[in-house]
Amino acid sequence: MTFRPLSVVLLMLCASFSASALAHNPMCECKSIDAEQIQCTGGFSDGSGAPGVTLDVIGYDETILVPGKLGADSTLTFKKPGAEFYVLFDAGPGHVVEIDQADIQAP
Repeated sequence: MTFRPLSVVLLMLCASFSASALAHNPMCECKSIDAEQIQCTGGFSDGSGAPGVTLDVIGYDETILVPGKLGADSTLTFKKPGAEFYVLFDAGPGHVVEIDQADIQAP
């Protein structure tokens, strides 16, 4: 099988794009600081932070309980809601992480 030079270049470009896409997977972790407060930290798999990225606390009825954005240190601390909830880290299309309240680490 013989590759034409253009085919080789296209193959190499596709491989480099797929590798770069994998380098920026969204990551978010939430943990209870105490019985009242939760802290979430967001970022990307390449080690970069996510200051300014939207992080909302949403009730199971889809109402936004705590609207928020990550601070300069890529964290957001909020009071634990009384209703059942999940956390939505939304850095744009394809860069979304949902964390259910049952998955939040206890203090």
